[in-house]
Amino acid sequence: MSFCSMVRAGGFALLAAIAMGVAAPDIAFAQEVAPAAEAVAAEVAPAEPAAEPAAEESTIDSGDTSWMLVSTVLVVLMILPGLALFYGGLARSKNVLSVIMQVSTVAIVGFIAWALWGFSLTFTEGPEGLNGFIGGTSKFFLTGIGVDDPSAVLSNIPEYVFISFQMTFAAITAALAVGGFAERIKFLPLVIFAVLWPLLSYYPLAHMVWGGGILAEDGALDFAGGTVVHINAGVAGLVGALFVGHRLGYKKEPLPPHSLVLTYIGAALLWVGWFGFNAGSAGAANGLAGLATINTLLATAAAGFSWILTEWITKGKASGLGLASGVIAGLVAITPAAGFVGPIGAIILGLIASPICVVFCAGIKGMLNYDDAYDVFGIHGVAGIIGAIGTGVLTAPQFGGTAGWGLEEGQTYDLVGQTITQTVAVGVSIVWVAVATAIVFVVMKLVGLRVSKETEQEGLDINAHGEAAYHS
Repeated sequence: MSFCSMVRAGGFALLAAIAMGVAAPDIAFAQEVAPAAEAVAAEVAPAEPAAEPAAEESTIDSGDTSWMLVSTVLVVLMILPGLALFYGGLARSKNVLSVIMQVSTVAIVGFIAWALWGFSLTFTEGPEGLNGFIGGTSKFFLTGIGVDDPSAVLSNIPEYVFISFQMTFAAITAALAVGGFAERIKFLPLVIFAVLWPLLSYYPLAHMVWGGGILAEDGALDFAGGTVVHINAGVAGLVGALFVGHRLGYKKEPLPPHSLVLTYIGAALLWVGWFGFNAGSAGAANGLAGLATINTLLATAAAGFSWILTEWITKGKASGLGLASGVIAGLVAITPAAGFVGPIGAIILGLIASPICVVFCAGIKGMLNYDDAYDVFGIHGVAGIIGAIGTGVLTAPQFGGTAGWGLEEGQTYDLVGQTITQTVAVGVSIVWVAVATAIVFVVMKLVGLRVSKETEQEGLDINAHGEAAYHS
């Protein structure tokens, strides 16, 4: 208020006081003057600022966000260096760099493709009539996403954090499949695989299970990727192996891993990273993440033990490769069930998974005469099936499970019905992935799938990449 305005307002107030004090009987005059003074004061007084609308309270939780960032990095650790070293050790020395290059290239292409179109095709609403199978294009190139926007799926973390976490799943799934047809495929068709296969197989299946598609509507349970990741990768590896054919010397000469030390290190890194994979799928730093953590420890330990026990009984010796393989089998088996079963259920899954995987890797593969080089189907596919179906049984409260996503008041868990739902989801996944992968390999054949016999004999490291892992 200016000085002049203050004087004017004070003058009118003074006149009103005099009128009331000196001429009290003239009530009418006082009643007229006082309101006038108030009106003038109101006129000259500055208007009070309007109250700002209350800012909408953010739902983002810093603790949950921190855990999901750590989980994302842990899953990256699973790919590079974990999976690359695991497969690299299983390769022959002349092919170790080619395998590491293939795993790494498929992963980095997967990262980029996820940002360009994969996230949108997985986690947005699809076209009418197709939403049960695939998402839409509204988030292509991550359009319209702000730095502080909460995720549409997990509102307690930023959208970019959710996108990053799920990006690692898409990348590792395609990279896992490489082990089925390693050591004899050309590099160019592999790059084509890295682009096309997620489009036809990973994104649709992930949408069906996690993005509100048909399997989600049917009530299928998959906590961290039994169907979406492991059955997907396992079947793709098998189909790829059938298309590419046997490695030279398969069943005619030994094709041993060149470095079980690298394989063991890779398996250990995979186990460490898998805590991000499973416990991170809780979407928060909470009790569910704790359940997934203890289950990941116990199932993996049980599967590692049951694999070497199976070898000891059948061969008289327990091998380091068997231990590493059992660890992976246990990790795979618990993945769909990690947040749904209790700790004892996790041990049961691990104990069951390894002996069945041994039968596939050591027996059925030879009988059916397919060269799944690093047993992608024998471990990831088979253990993924065991875990997915076993989830339906062991998530039952009577077995210490959580009844899936929980029961409403008055409901009872339908063990038979849920197990049937899980089995149907497994069947749909196998058929979808097999057809999609076959289509992709038909396209890949147009540029030539397989290296020449001379290249394969000399090794892919020198011929495809111009370098060698080891020098004498």
